[in-house]
Amino acid sequence: MKCIAIDDEALALEIIKNFCQRLNDTEIELQTYTNPIEGLEQVKRQKPDILLLDVEMGDVCGVDIAKKIPSQTSLIFTTAFAEYAVDGFDLNAVDFLHKPFSFTRFEKAIRKAAELRKLQQQNLPATPEDEYISVKSEYRTVTIRYTDILYIESMGNYVKIYYPDAPYTLSQISMKSLQEQLPADMFLRVHKSFIVPKHRIAHFSKKDITLYNNQTIPVGRSYAKSLEALTDV
Repeated sequence: MKCIAIDDEALALEIIKNFCQRLNDTEIELQTYTNPIEGLEQVKRQKPDILLLDVEMGDVCGVDIAKKIPSQTSLIFTTAFAEYAVDGFDLNAVDFLHKPFSFTRFEKAIRKAAELRKLQQQNLPATPEDEYISVKSEYRTVTIRYTDILYIESMGNYVKIYYPDAPYTLSQISMKSLQEQLPADMFLRVHKSFIVPKHRIAHFSKKDITLYNNQTIPVGRSYAKSLEALTDV
């Protein structure tokens, strides 16, 4: 499951990271942000399964942020101020973790969010995130979910489709043909040799893109304008 944690205290985020690593039967892909505005932008862009959100973060109130998150994202408040619990449940928060919370209590909240996610998936119609592309690789057809793709690299008449935690898939297809099969609202051609999924982009400039695994992708001069679409996400 994809999870984003927003807290202006780095130590609090380290505790959450440690707790996520200790989970045995629930795999969490975690991203953390101490800047609540930046964190909210990524929540809107990536639509994570779970948002762990602090309430009081300087001049920013987590309750205000919670009102702007995607409806399919399960919200778990994490705060030292118990008086915000009512606000949390008014916003349909899955749980409210009162700091300092134990690993057992954290695990219970994550399990609750995971169960809710399963129920939602059983009732919701298919979305672009559920869809896939099929390509030929050697003598077989491989189906690849859009959300599993890290980035795509052209190698002449072949393409390499990379994943976050698995070997790449090599397919004999032109970059142009592959691009035509991918949804334009989810993928960007940023170089004659590279296509990247929008949800994998951590930050970018006119010269290069950095993905969330710190992989750097060059931006071709003629493709730099396509990055303007990211400012509207």
